[in-house]
Amino acid sequence: MRLASLGSGSKGNATLVQADDTLVLVDCGFTVKETLARLARRGLPADSLSAILVTHEHGDHVRGAGALARKTGCPVYSTFGTACAVRDKPAGFRNANWQEVRPGREFQVGALEVLPVLVPHDAREPCQYRFSWQGRTAGVLTDLGSITPHVVDAYGECDALVLECNHDRRMLEGGPYPVSLKRRVGGMLGHLSNDQAAALLRQTNVDRLQHLVLSHLSEQNNTTLLAQDAIEQVMTCGRERIGVASQTEGFDWLQIH
Repeated sequence: MRLASLGSGSKGNATLVQADDTLVLVDCGFTVKETLARLARRGLPADSLSAILVTHEHGDHVRGAGALARKTGCPVYSTFGTACAVRDKPAGFRNANWQEVRPGREFQVGALEVLPVLVPHDAREPCQYRFSWQGRTAGVLTDLGSITPHVVDAYGECDALVLECNHDRRMLEGGPYPVSLKRRVGGMLGHLSNDQAAALLRQTNVDRLQHLVLSHLSEQNNTTLLAQDAIEQVMTCGRERIGVASQTEGFDWLQIH
């Protein structure tokens, strides 16, 4: 199993997970044209996708999902709430092969076993995803404002994890956002701070992690150094396992052994 990213941040998100001949795209927050260009950089034609999995309806995660599903013919998976939220929007799944997922209920996409995980975020029915294949587990966990026991249980034993480190609290508090947006981002239904991500890791088996990728970093309210510093307080051994996803490049393929 391996994973990569086409880009991560407020301008667009898309993560690739592959096992055997199964390739899924978690979120499609770029236009179809941009997504195809970014796939091509990874050496992937559009028809190589087995499925598109959508976490929630915010534009930086769903912008091109419906159109890409219609163009490629591959199924697009989301919760019912997410599908309803985009029903009459350009990002909607009308005339696409839409499949409903239910948080907590595993389903199969080719070689991959997929668990949708309910998360606290300011969207209609958001979820994140955990993938299993031949005893290996990879998790994608972004866009949540707080850590719940359910999240800890779902992501506690991963071989690879793409984890949100959206903001540094001091930078957010002193930054340019209006007060209402600061409250939203830093609230219980917003985004994980560096310290929250570190707190989550303290409750997981970090020794098992082959790869940890810090993702969805805010360009205004965080820096790579601040995010890494917070996480390295927890992962004091094997710091070479920690990577950072960028908005422009995402991150290249990481193999899970």
